[in-house]
Amino acid sequence: MKKILIIGAGAMGSAFTIPCADNNNEVTLVGTHLENELITSIKKNNKFHPSLKTSLPSKINIERFDHLKSTIEKGVDVIVAGISSVGINWFAEEISKYYKKELPIVLLTKGLSVKNDELITLSEKIKILLKEKGHNDNEINISAIKGPCLATGLANKMRTGTVIANPDIKEAQFLKKIVSTNYYSTEISTDLQGVELSGAIKNIYSMLIGAAEGLSNSTAPTEIQSKYYLNTSASLIHRSISEMSEFVSCYGGTTETVYGLAGLGDLYVSAIGGRNSLMGKYLGQGHLYKDAKELYMKDITVEGAELAFEIGPKIFKDLKAEKFPLMFSVLKSICENKKLEINW
Repeated sequence: MKKILIIGAGAMGSAFTIPCADNNNEVTLVGTHLENELITSIKKNNKFHPSLKTSLPSKINIERFDHLKSTIEKGVDVIVAGISSVGINWFAEEISKYYKKELPIVLLTKGLSVKNDELITLSEKIKILLKEKGHNDNEINISAIKGPCLATGLANKMRTGTVIANPDIKEAQFLKKIVSTNYYSTEISTDLQGVELSGAIKNIYSMLIGAAEGLSNSTAPTEIQSKYYLNTSASLIHRSISEMSEFVSCYGGTTETVYGLAGLGDLYVSAIGGRNSLMGKYLGQGHLYKDAKELYMKDITVEGAELAFEIGPKIFKDLKAEKFPLMFSVLKSICENKKLEINW
């Protein structure tokens, strides 16, 4: 039994408590400073999580943010980041106060960042931030768990496969042992770079695949598009995977990783439903991004769009449009608020 601390009480962080608890670990879920009301609600309602629409395991501990310090000081074996990508700076700031040599940090968060004009993964960003707080680079231990895992599916114990990545295979094996269950299976990889890159950029390509209906035949009636767009969708999936492989290779990952759970698997589950795919549908219908966001998804976070704003300018500078025509089409649609168009 290990003591697992999960920071972030959103859908994914909360769902992750379930396989951890079922593996007989001592699990504590601590909300961020923005989730105090959510934590209070969960505790008052028999650990019922409003987003997951199910109750979390009765034996886990659920605490507000002001209990983070005392929880860590009691001793933890693993810290899990269940926050959104915009919360990475906050997460690193908080754990830097208590981080101890080689304490495993596990990233559920998907995303990329740009720092000092370099495209970096979130694990690299956390390392940089911890080093700025005086921690030794060689003593920081970060893994990432990525793959086709919808939080609501995991919360209901639907069979799920993910990949755990760490440059040290023994660390990945350690995590595999303490989180895997009969419904939550895990593979391991040393390609942390490729796993993080794949898990992030699939959000951009899932928007594109979500646009398949509108892109299938602009002269056909909407009813016909909605019935017969799968040919187009399949073509876009094929080309998306090809571009993802090239992209991952450009930034230091292994191309084979793209064809696994973190790439192809995650792209599939994101493309068939979800916020990125929904935004893509509106873009495919001819809406400009800003209009679609305001009209249909005003209060909904679209991870692919957030990533586009973060890395778009860097991608335009680093890469060539002729090698990444699909990515450039989506990035221009989001970053420059242009109509989504594909040069077939």
